[in-house]
Amino acid sequence: MRAAIAMLEALGAERGRLLPWAPVFLAMGIGGYFALRYEPGAGTLGAATLIVGLAALAGRRGPELARAPATGLALIAAGLLLAAARAHLVSAPVLPFRYYGPVEGRVVAIDRSFSDQLRLTLDRVVLKDMAPDRTPARVRVALHGEQGFTDPQPGLTVILTAHLSPPEGPVEPGGFDFQRLAWFSRLGAVGYTRAPVLALEPPEGALALAAFRLRMTISNAMREHIDGQAGAFAAALMTGDRSAVEAATNDALRASNLSHLIAISGLHMGLLTGFVFGAVRYGLALAPPVALRINTKKAAAVVALLAAAIYLALAGPSVATRRAFIMAAVMLVAVLADRRAISLRSVGIAALIVLVLEPESLVEPGFQMSFGATVALIVAFQPWVRLQRHVPGLLRPVAMLILSSAAAGLATAPIAAAHFNRIAEYGLLANLLAVPVMGTLVMPMGVIAALLAPVGLATPALWLMGQGTGFILWVAAWVAALDGAVLAVPAPPDAVLPLLALGGLVLLVTRSLRMRAAGAAAALAALVIWAAAERPALLVAGDGGLVGLRTAEGRALSKPKGAGFVAKSWLEDDGDMALQEDAFARPGLQGEKGAMRAGLGTVAAWHFTGKGAESRAAAACRDGALVILSARWEGAEPGTCQVYDAARLRQTGALAVHLDDGKLRIVTAREIAGDRLWNRRERPARESRRAALE
Repeated sequence: MRAAIAMLEALGAERGRLLPWAPVFLAMGIGGYFALRYEPGAGTLGAATLIVGLAALAGRRGPELARAPATGLALIAAGLLLAAARAHLVSAPVLPFRYYGPVEGRVVAIDRSFSDQLRLTLDRVVLKDMAPDRTPARVRVALHGEQGFTDPQPGLTVILTAHLSPPEGPVEPGGFDFQRLAWFSRLGAVGYTRAPVLALEPPEGALALAAFRLRMTISNAMREHIDGQAGAFAAALMTGDRSAVEAATNDALRASNLSHLIAISGLHMGLLTGFVFGAVRYGLALAPPVALRINTKKAAAVVALLAAAIYLALAGPSVATRRAFIMAAVMLVAVLADRRAISLRSVGIAALIVLVLEPESLVEPGFQMSFGATVALIVAFQPWVRLQRHVPGLLRPVAMLILSSAAAGLATAPIAAAHFNRIAEYGLLANLLAVPVMGTLVMPMGVIAALLAPVGLATPALWLMGQGTGFILWVAAWVAALDGAVLAVPAPPDAVLPLLALGGLVLLVTRSLRMRAAGAAAALAALVIWAAAERPALLVAGDGGLVGLRTAEGRALSKPKGAGFVAKSWLEDDGDMALQEDAFARPGLQGEKGAMRAGLGTVAAWHFTGKGAESRAAAACRDGALVILSARWEGAEPGTCQVYDAARLRQTGALAVHLDDGKLRIVTAREIAGDRLWNRRERPARESRRAALE
């Protein structure tokens, strides 16, 4: 009891500094919604609404010690309600079956797929014989085969023949949930085409696509002036168009911890607004009659805010770009209101706005990394303000760069490791070399080129910008090629990141020694849980086409190619950087193609694919064996083995098989993901198809 009272008193001592904690409590509720294994019904949502009202009342009029906890409880319940409301608001039809046939739609996005193919996102979708109210709002199609008959442009209505399917669930239980991401993107089907894409109607002049069209025009113009990947990188920085950035470039940027430079985020928005703010303010100072009559600081803030808004419209309304704009806007408005622009309060306000508008962004790495880095930078620079006068003037910029890179790197490293299963060991070195060039050459030249382009004088600025982006890509390639540049790490359990984030915030932001000790303990516990986690002994793909057995040499895969995304995801989640063909060559799975056996303690696990799979599976069904079958089991009910055939796997999703004291424990992706809006199974495929066609 005394410990609880002491904790409440410590929390009360933080009054006046609790605004930065508001988004943390809101995030707890949002995270709780996404962690549920069922979709909350009217009763749960009604109870949460009641909690919001009562807790908010207690937070304003209750006892002093109870006010902060009550307000936090109200925010937690409000976060759950926000996330649930957002999930229902974005609801759109999902393709209920596999489809092959003509697809018509308007181009609204152009990017690249996992296999480095050009990919189109279409809206206003028309599918053959499918009722409009059952047709997905958006579909995404990767372009294979011979193309080039049509130049995809924003707003262009195209027609093609494509293979489409509903968004797939996690490649393993508890893995990345693409169905959830697709749901909040209103993406109802994904697929590919090997047939040419043909133009059906010319681009529309809709205002909604005007910025997209301008973006692609500027991107093409920049790539005409700056050759190669340096031009593609420059275009991505200024317009958000990454369709020309090759997979090898992305790999080098990731391996050197410079991938944050290609995603328009807080760094880009900060560099842009900082350059515009400084240029306007000091430019006005050169005109004394003007500088004496207006507040140049506020005038510069207004122009910088306008520049940020133009950059947002040009770069596209991606989550990362919107988040960066909100953070920059909050800080510039603080300047206009004569408040501190860079503070934890400003970050808290920005995080609240982002979470209220898009609660789903909480579970995305971009949100976590950008706000984590920002908080770390603010906390790190508080002592720097006091210490910098002891550093020689010429060394201050270098010291600030090292401090900022180290602080941001330490804050984002565990987040990047958890999401991407890798740590760039020379990331600090790469950022020390690349970020100054980004801030002093690339972004300023980009702004100058944008100002000079209307009068046809942008070429010199673009040339200089190209030199800068070329140097950054050289740094990325050089660092990525160093021995030990990338350290692979296994995926953590779900509880690790929330616990680590909460512990880190309590440790860094609070003043109370008790609170800091609790934060350090929570962060340490998260790291211990991560280190002690064990990967499944056997993984099975959701279609039964691939299995992976954990061995002393790493996970052995059942085939050298095919299901490449699944194979790569499994290996990365193991903390294994091997290629699929190398994993296939590992000992562990025995037998021939189409009939492979793995030993799981005293239980035999069989994997059958291809022609004759069912008959071979029937022969192996004995002695409690685990039988994985990529075809449909048509025979009698198996009584002496566990069978997961294609039909059963469609219901369960991917499998993770664990060995507990020699006994098999099978966890399904469906079991972990639960029954949510984005993964609810419809009627059997034939009935769904009939209903969709009616």
